[in-house]
Amino acid sequence: MLNVVATREDKSGDPITAKQISFYANGVEQLIQSFTPDPSPARIVLLVDNSLTIRADVEKLEQAAREFAYEIYEGDQLLIVGYDEQAEIVADWTDDAKKIEASLASFRKKGDPHLFDALRAVASEALRPLAAATRKRVIVVISDGLDRGSKTTFDEVLSDLQAQDITVYAIQAPDRTGGALLRDQPKPKHVIQKLVEGTGGLVFPINQPGEAAKAICDELRKNRYVLSYAPAYFSYADARRLLIIAHSGINVRSKTHQPPR
Repeated sequence: MLNVVATREDKSGDPITAKQISFYANGVEQLIQSFTPDPSPARIVLLVDNSLTIRADVEKLEQAAREFAYEIYEGDQLLIVGYDEQAEIVADWTDDAKKIEASLASFRKKGDPHLFDALRAVASEALRPLAAATRKRVIVVISDGLDRGSKTTFDEVLSDLQAQDITVYAIQAPDRTGGALLRDQPKPKHVIQKLVEGTGGLVFPINQPGEAAKAICDELRKNRYVLSYAPAYFSYADARRLLIIAHSGINVRSKTHQPPR
């Protein structure tokens, strides 16, 4: 099973069918068993960089989180987590906009950003338990992508997200490092890019939080599909590179790799 975002360039709402896409794993075309729209509710974690040196004031971070409270669809729920050297729940799973607004007052900026540890904690503790109930599990990272001090590596967290088929979107703040090289890990800008490309998400600038929240929530409810296939020519224990190609006029996105089980 694979989560896929599929949209028509002409913005029409006509469903996209399996006959209009091709799917490859490790360069080998796979037989698509089904390709069906998924209008089910989403579980969305807003993971907000709460560290001291991020180049965005608290008000901008609050606004980016607040916008989602008024854009989610019926049945969707939000979990808001702030992180510096620890990841802490700011608002537990809810669809209550007023409750979310009230919780945002607890944002503050301190410490170093342990982004990779926070991503792993959210994936393991908040989203993994929901796997049996919903395939539509999402993390929206509100950050510049800097990690400073995590025990978890970037490759480990990306593999974990891909194994669970969790989609990452990003609302990106300005890079506080100015593009400087960082030892043993990718630059913040590349962290954001690889997270969203590797899991099938998108990046939005932090100065457009309303547009970002609407685009993400609309996409999750209106443009998500589930693709089902039986891997051919290799076992479930193999890592697989994934590629979806669509007919002209159709755009598709999904995670790019399936780690071995």
